[in-house]
Amino acid sequence: MTSALRRKSRTGSSGQPVVTSCNFRSAGRLSNENARSMAAIHDTFAHQLSSALDSYLGTGVEVKLGTLDQLAIKDHIAAIPPLTYIVPLTSNTVPGTMIVECDINLVFPMVDLLLGGTGGSAGGPRELSEIEEEIMQDVILLIVRQAENAWRIPNLSLTGGRRVKASVLHQYCPPNEKVTCVKFQLDVSGTAGTLQLVFPTAFLNLLIQQFKMDQPQRARSVRFFPRPSIRERILDCDVEVAAELQGVRVAVRDLLALQPGSVLKLRAPVRTPGMLTAGGHGIFEAVPVRNGSQKAAQLGRRISSANWERL
Repeated sequence: MTSALRRKSRTGSSGQPVVTSCNFRSAGRLSNENARSMAAIHDTFAHQLSSALDSYLGTGVEVKLGTLDQLAIKDHIAAIPPLTYIVPLTSNTVPGTMIVECDINLVFPMVDLLLGGTGGSAGGPRELSEIEEEIMQDVILLIVRQAENAWRIPNLSLTGGRRVKASVLHQYCPPNEKVTCVKFQLDVSGTAGTLQLVFPTAFLNLLIQQFKMDQPQRARSVRFFPRPSIRERILDCDVEVAAELQGVRVAVRDLLALQPGSVLKLRAPVRTPGMLTAGGHGIFEAVPVRNGSQKAAQLGRRISSANWERL
């Protein structure tokens, strides 16, 4: 301790050395540069995970990077909410155990969506059934694969175990080991919660080393653009649109009598507007007009229809 304090000492204006205490708890903290690197890596992970969950669950999922913290594992365990979904991860290349933690209120909407539901909540925190546990194992596997892609560590392969309780996490780390916690904010079908990645110092050092090796290539790489959401993809779909008279009845004999050049009387008043339809559903009243040499439909009153609201 004497040598440590000596390195922290400096000479005051009176010529007498000024001694300041050394905070050994700050040892191993991330530098500003490394913290920015970690934020960049996991911001990319958040975009990739958002697209992957969006496709897997079949609904809009928003994932945003939240906070990056370092603290002793015992302090982290004390702050974990009850019933949190916790899965330890083992690696083939890195010593120690990484951990995925998901709010329980996010688990039930994801399970409900994968079972064909609308993503509703379960009405309150509770334990999971065996079927729900199996479904969540697949969700955790998807999260792990997206993390491996974002971290870009050669030959890294993570294996997820079974769900564990927070009280046994001390078995995976020494009680005073400092862990890094990366927290993400998730919104799944209107339900908000957090997802957290927790990993030991050995993996943190490897991750930072890998990022520095990739930095020259990252500077020249094309900027990552996330895949569009399902809603955005649907908005680019083509829909058959028609301007027509709905509810018009014509006698079969009139149809059978049709010849080239015949005029079919529709028995509909000229002032009665037609209908602009999309996929067979009426949207607006419309009247036939001309736009230059092209036929067109001029829109009028919007049709209030439950069918249109479901499109």
